[in-house]
Amino acid sequence: MLERMSSSNFLEYRGCLFPAGHYEIDSLEYARNEFQVRKDDIFSITYPKSGTTWMQEILSLIRSDGDPNVSRTVPVWERIPWVEVTSLRKKAEAQPSTRFISSHLPVHLFPKSLFTSEAKVIYTVRDPRDILVSLHFFSRTAGFLDELDKIEDLLPKFLRGEVLFGSWFDHVRGWLGVRNQVNLLLLTYEELFQDLRGSVLRICNFLGKELNEAAVDSVVENATFEKMKDNTMCNYSTVSKKHFDVQKSPFLRKGISGDWKNHFTPAMSESFDAAYKEAMKDVNFKFIWDQC
Repeated sequence: MLERMSSSNFLEYRGCLFPAGHYEIDSLEYARNEFQVRKDDIFSITYPKSGTTWMQEILSLIRSDGDPNVSRTVPVWERIPWVEVTSLRKKAEAQPSTRFISSHLPVHLFPKSLFTSEAKVIYTVRDPRDILVSLHFFSRTAGFLDELDKIEDLLPKFLRGEVLFGSWFDHVRGWLGVRNQVNLLLLTYEELFQDLRGSVLRICNFLGKELNEAAVDSVVENATFEKMKDNTMCNYSTVSKKHFDVQKSPFLRKGISGDWKNHFTPAMSESFDAAYKEAMKDVNFKFIWDQC
């Protein structure tokens, strides 16, 4: 049994922890076994704290040809709803084609119908050390998490996969393992951070979406961290404090890469590096942080 971060706030489904209230076993079962993927669906898939909201915002702007009006008036979770979240599944299903849908699900829990479809998947990956730091601060924001005083207390849980949505290593290995079986574009948070415009163009090319220069400029301008942080439709400031208290810690905190260097002790780095090397030794793929 996975060690709980907070006793009654979670449910366990096939080895992964989910926030109770937002997720139900029946909804997760439905998503996995019954949700019908359409051939023109576009999925944005991430492990938590990997640039999820950023990619949702980029896709929203691309879909609207760079017009920011919808992004400024409709909550991001309604624009690109979650297939596995109980309250949002019907929104995902009811979208007219082409549907844009979000998910944190690992590959073994994802709708099975994906693998017999032509749907497109954008999988965004982030340096797990930065994810760990982001999760630590997120524990102050999220009402369903126990706030941890020390980031050192989160590291062993993270390495064992005793966190929301399970092991980062399993999540990444799983989706990398099917990248030749599904229509998948892999992007990293670091690529978005280093070259947002180039990343937007790659996404447009993958989606077969042609935008003129002015539209691309608008996507890039309105998907910057500064614009998103001030946008109440994606900074979660309008959500009830019992779910997300952004006064304790902003939902969109820094939007940078490499912040882990400001928080990891030498002992944490040593522990993480050993676990990473072992978990990823058989993965035939090199990320930008593997060179650092």
